[in-house]
Amino acid sequence: MTESGINPRVTSLLPLKPTWFHIMLALSDGAQHGYAIRARAEERSGGKVKLWPATLYGSIHSLEEEGLIEALEGQDDPDDDARRRYYRLTPLGGEALRAEAARLEALVQAVRSASALKNA
Repeated sequence: MTESGINPRVTSLLPLKPTWFHIMLALSDGAQHGYAIRARAEERSGGKVKLWPATLYGSIHSLEEEGLIEALEGQDDPDDDARRRYYRLTPLGGEALRAEAARLEALVQAVRSASALKNA
């Protein structure tokens, strides 16, 4: 841990790529398959974030390589399509998502307290 209390591995990943952030945020709700991740990110962003398949699955692959998410071996729903792969956040991924949220929150606070905005 660093003086800030953040794992150095997490610090090295910040700031998260926007696509990674939206995928990880979708997975904070629990394990999901690719299409559900895509739909959740679009819903949460009011339609502003569109994760096209190449971007989504390329990012999922990168997130797995970094150890931030993992594919689940089985699936909980026997009525679901057997070809679907489900993903979930790893403990490192959860830590990175919380650190990114804190970083973004600090930026929002800085903007709110900026003197230029107070006089606008």
